[in-house]
Amino acid sequence: MAGLTALQGLREGKIQPGQKVLINGATGGVGTFAVQIAKSFGAEVTAVCSTRNVDLVRSIGADHVIEYTKEDFTRSEQRYDVIFDNVCNHSFAERRRVLNPKGICVLAGMGGAGVKGGEAIGRIASNIFTARARSSFTDQKFAQYRTKTSKQDLTTLGDLVETGKLRPVIEQTYKLSDAPEALRQLNGGHARGKLVITLN
Repeated sequence: MAGLTALQGLREGKIQPGQKVLINGATGGVGTFAVQIAKSFGAEVTAVCSTRNVDLVRSIGADHVIEYTKEDFTRSEQRYDVIFDNVCNHSFAERRRVLNPKGICVLAGMGGAGVKGGEAIGRIASNIFTARARSSFTDQKFAQYRTKTSKQDLTTLGDLVETGKLRPVIEQTYKLSDAPEALRQLNGGHARGKLVITLN
């Protein structure tokens, strides 16, 4: 589902080769897939992450990295064709500032990287309402979508894995008996990639 969410979200942003794409929340399950898929489409990718994850996002193909503890990407002079936003921690106006005149900001699914459930629901709902209300008044677009299961998209993801363009990032593997600890790690909002529980 993380791979599908990333793939379908980038398509919603009408990503094209050579475009400048920013992934906000680049180190969660969806974010790590989004960085790699955007690169496979030929985009120039900027990843937003914490300091501890800089090496990780570079290792999966990010061309540029913004450490959110040191720099606010919405105050940069750089402009982007597509913003894929897993976190929704900036206002409509702030994100508009760094979008190109015909840029698209895609709001990813609930519970993005580093966001706890209840906080995510309220924040994303607010972002969607604002996007719908204002997108019709500007060439810059804010898009939202619902991830759908798709055999064709799963085949696309499989092809990317087989060609070495996509690899799942797995932070840690747990035994089934350690599932509560895995859930605590996940709910903390700072898991890198995915956590795996093995069944004997």
